[in-house]
Amino acid sequence: MDKSKYLYRNVVFSRQGNTVSLVDINDPDKEALKFEPWLGIVIALADGNHTVGELVDFLARQYPGEPPGDLEHTLESVIERLNETKMIRLTDEPVEMPYYLSLPVEQLDLPRARRMLAEDARAPGEESGG
Repeated sequence: MDKSKYLYRNVVFSRQGNTVSLVDINDPDKEALKFEPWLGIVIALADGNHTVGELVDFLARQYPGEPPGDLEHTLESVIERLNETKMIRLTDEPVEMPYYLSLPVEQLDLPRARRMLAEDARAPGEESGG
């Protein structure tokens, strides 16, 4: 995997403590789909401003002592799965994410986020996520 690629999320998410979930921005109180822990970590950290290599290094530093030997392989597998399902994207350059994808849903101004998502959905040739 090319560790120089930047990664960014392409879904609206919720963060409740250590649990990251996929949510419907139009009905955030609806039961959310909870991600497996590793998937949730990558979704939450895929901010468009950091590379795969930086993500691996950051998570390795979270372990006291040595990180698990398979950490890098695990993260690459998670990133590939999320990229295949288009929940995250990989790019050569940093990405400024739209407001509605930039923060957990709990931190968004929901009317503003919904309006911006609707505007992006109407823009020809652009992806909107959510």
